[in-house]
Amino acid sequence: MTSARRSRAYLAVCICLTLATVLTSQAAVEDAAAPQNKSIRKADMKADMLFFTSDSLNGRKNGTHDTDVAAEFIKARLDRMGLKGAGPGGSFFQPFNLMAASLGPDNRLEIAFGDGLTMRLHPGQDYYPLKFSAGGTARGPIAYAGFGVRTADYGSSLKGYVVLVLDHEPGEFDPQSPFDGVVRSEASSPLRKALLAQEKGAIGILFVQDVHNHPGPVNFEALAKSAWPDEQTRSDWLSLADWVDKLHIPAAQISPSLAETLVQGSGRKFLDLAKAAETANGMTPVSLTGPIAELTVSVDRHPVPTKNVVAMIEGSDPALKNECVIVCAHHDHLGVENGEIMPGADDNISGVVAVMDIAEAYALAAQEGRRPKRSVLFASWDAEESGLLGAWAYTEHPLLPLDKTLALLNMDMIGRNEEIPAGDDWRYRGLDVQTAEANGNTLNVLGLSRFPELKTPLDKANAAFGLDLKMKIDNNVSNLLRRSDHWPFMQRGVPALWFLTGIHPTYHTPMDRPDRINWDKLERVARMVHEMSWDIANR
Repeated sequence: MTSARRSRAYLAVCICLTLATVLTSQAAVEDAAAPQNKSIRKADMKADMLFFTSDSLNGRKNGTHDTDVAAEFIKARLDRMGLKGAGPGGSFFQPFNLMAASLGPDNRLEIAFGDGLTMRLHPGQDYYPLKFSAGGTARGPIAYAGFGVRTADYGSSLKGYVVLVLDHEPGEFDPQSPFDGVVRSEASSPLRKALLAQEKGAIGILFVQDVHNHPGPVNFEALAKSAWPDEQTRSDWLSLADWVDKLHIPAAQISPSLAETLVQGSGRKFLDLAKAAETANGMTPVSLTGPIAELTVSVDRHPVPTKNVVAMIEGSDPALKNECVIVCAHHDHLGVENGEIMPGADDNISGVVAVMDIAEAYALAAQEGRRPKRSVLFASWDAEESGLLGAWAYTEHPLLPLDKTLALLNMDMIGRNEEIPAGDDWRYRGLDVQTAEANGNTLNVLGLSRFPELKTPLDKANAAFGLDLKMKIDNNVSNLLRRSDHWPFMQRGVPALWFLTGIHPTYHTPMDRPDRINWDKLERVARMVHEMSWDIANR
């Protein structure tokens, strides 16, 4: 072989080796990326959204036939993809009960004093029963337990007492509060306070305004009328039956003026006692010498059956498939208000159609023999608008162990550009004024302050899409952190994020329609969440 021929042969070998290296590297990149990511398409999501937001579904109010229709549609789509039902017996549904309430005929509150005087209070003026209350009568001395959010507030035991507690929580306006900063903590929920009081031996519970944090006159009669607008009509209020069924003591809200009367025997003003509850570690309960309370509550409970939609792709690794990632959204909305249908396109059919398209991408990849190492659960929750109750129901009865759930990725309102107008609308409390035009590429991510370990897979997934990620509204008085379905999982220690393109003026109005959706952005967010879920499922 001549020198020239040897040089050409050597060059050819080098080219082949270089080409092989490039192809191998390219294959490695493709293997690392989520397969079938490009199957997530805005055209498919738009077609599904038009069905969900049609007038025939009447705004999908939870506990109605309309949410049943929505759930059946999601189930049919997931089933057709070839996914596995994750519910009981392989079903695509996880059934659970909501609880509604109506006011019964026998509601009384009497306060007996040591001098033989008995005050017979007027319902709707001095007090009103709370909707989660158990029926029955409690008679006993009264003890003031501050906010009633901590075990320390109840001392060693309050057995036999009717307890008086403040609304809300200590440090309500303190960003450094040990609860959840300025976000309303789960412990401050009245029902959770009542369950804790019951656990500590209380036979009844009375709630009252925390007058030191919320000073000024209160129209108590208007509050009572708002709670029970028609005494013989079932309220729109719903809770989770799993919770309400655990409460066996009567509960009522009383006016600040009545609370002032009850604390007179302590020698202190009610405002002073309220201020004393602002402690770091709870307060010693104060027995209110003199008054004996007799509270009778008649509240009828009405179970409302409903269901989440759940499907899964089983992991390919025998040792890891019992671990999972959850990709979720909620399909309920507000129904009809003041004669107008609330279509809820962004809130939250944008999230639902993204979940369905991400699920389809996994199903298509599985048909090619490509499944993630860990299982991926796809969930569409009901009753988010009534207090995240579908997601809470799952955490009460998880289909896969919560301690084996590596991450939950929640998509709620991912189809618009954030727009915060000037003014005092409560929906935008604590949020900076901003325009939709300035947020064409913006995606809010909530939860990283609790679970910073999720930032690495988030940034990796977003590298291909270049979304402008904002992560600064976890600790905000808007309470956004607790306003979607990731919150129940956070409370159980599951690493969870909420993807939110932002609040806007048509949020919770009849104008939240498909023609306002930013379809290109919705597609990019869905594809990014798909990439992130695939990465976590394979780590």
